[in-house]
Amino acid sequence: MTTVKVNEIALGIESFGDDDAPLVLLAGGTTMLSWPDALCERLAAGGRRVVRYDLRDSGESTTADPQAPAYTLRSLAADAAALAAALGGEPAHLAGIGVGGMVAQVAVLDHPGAFSALTLVGTRAVAPGPPDDDLPDHDQATMSLLFASPMPDWNDREAVAEFAATGAEILGNDPVAARDIAARIWDRTPSTTPPVQMANQMGMVFSRLDCKPRWRERLPEIEAPTLVVHGRRDPFFPVGNGEALAREIPGARLLLLEKAATAIPVAAIGEVTDAMLRLG
Repeated sequence: MTTVKVNEIALGIESFGDDDAPLVLLAGGTTMLSWPDALCERLAAGGRRVVRYDLRDSGESTTADPQAPAYTLRSLAADAAALAAALGGEPAHLAGIGVGGMVAQVAVLDHPGAFSALTLVGTRAVAPGPPDDDLPDHDQATMSLLFASPMPDWNDREAVAEFAATGAEILGNDPVAARDIAARIWDRTPSTTPPVQMANQMGMVFSRLDCKPRWRERLPEIEAPTLVVHGRRDPFFPVGNGEALAREIPGARLLLLEKAATAIPVAAIGEVTDAMLRLG
């Protein structure tokens, strides 16, 4: 792992594969560990240079004040374009998961020349907050269970890992994998103060981020080949959100993971990797 300076901030990155291979840039949601190691390794084995990175206020990237971010969604999109240029200059295949998928959509719309392909995993075409009337909102029963779980002591690595495992089970993800990832995120977080840990573990900064103007109406402008991956059992961004993205982005392919929720399960890594490699 290392950092790359773009737009006057540092972005934490981790690379897999040959530096001369076509670049696949994975925007974290919010940390790079949202992307499974095995998926990165398989993409690299398929002849790609894979770079996953932390968004601002997470992991090894510049952390300032997650409670009052002095940047916008457009800033994060510009970071992706600048990082792609810094890593080689050729158009990159950009992929975003969760809120990272929002960054990826805006990046491809605002900086189309920087990207050759787009993969969107478990995301939607509107900012955090109430969705459009035709899009399904978070499953309220699931959200009630999530919010009923007390926040952990962010200084306690084991408590944070257990909190993540509990949340994963509620969402329908693998609690063992979530526990491991949460512990790894905790180890990489520059501070144990609650706002910084929450920004890393839960992406709380997005609830405070300026995401205007809307971009959903611009989706038909996307010319890059696009893959939309969505878990059939996703209660956070229910599957109708992925279906809408696939309808509204010209020529997009929809890959539904029948047994997946918000995370990419181990059993689906091969299928997702193969679909991404076919895209470019």
